[in-house]
Amino acid sequence: MKIHKEGYKSIAAATFVAAILVVGTNYFFPEQTFFHYLGYTGLLVFWTIVVRFFRIPFRELIQDADIVLCPADGTIVAIEEVLVDEFFNDRRLQVSVFMSPNNVHVNRYPVSGKIVYTNYWPGSFLVAWHPKSSTENERNTVVVEHHTYGPIMIRQIAGALARRIVCYSRTNERIEQGRELGFIKFGSRVDLFLPLNSEVKVALEQKVKGGITPIAILAAKKR
Repeated sequence: MKIHKEGYKSIAAATFVAAILVVGTNYFFPEQTFFHYLGYTGLLVFWTIVVRFFRIPFRELIQDADIVLCPADGTIVAIEEVLVDEFFNDRRLQVSVFMSPNNVHVNRYPVSGKIVYTNYWPGSFLVAWHPKSSTENERNTVVVEHHTYGPIMIRQIAGALARRIVCYSRTNERIEQGRELGFIKFGSRVDLFLPLNSEVKVALEQKVKGGITPIAILAAKKR
């Protein structure tokens, strides 16, 4: 396991705050008591949670040109046909992954191809599992043109706690399935918008892993 680069500043800030609190407490209240040790324990738990949030566990990523891989760790909260008025202006199959603060928050490309569209939208901060969060929350949209099956849309969505979306995508860049797309801090959601003939391989409330779990088979190709 390693720590994601997006966590360096947050971890440094958490370490600084914890150190100041420990030094300040011992300066003004030098006699060690039960409350001192309770405070030390609380700070250690806080620091551990911050570090753990930015973890990247080692895993063998899967690559398959016919499969849409899960873009993030979390839980499937939506599988439905929707009208997408951004980029497509037609109906697509939406599959949404909710990431709790306990999940790994790296976002990965579900397919290989060429990035043909990116767009950032400011917005609200509804809870990430809210049905309207996909269209009303702060979000970042990326469309990857698959060389065989056409465009696949990925949408990073901020939640009630997530106030920073990081996206590494650049238009006209060629990317590989499983490569890092970005990072969302402290609870969030990622939506996929797929062709209607895609064969979905996950179910509602299923736990999934980014770069590992197959979300769908494109063009309903049987295996």
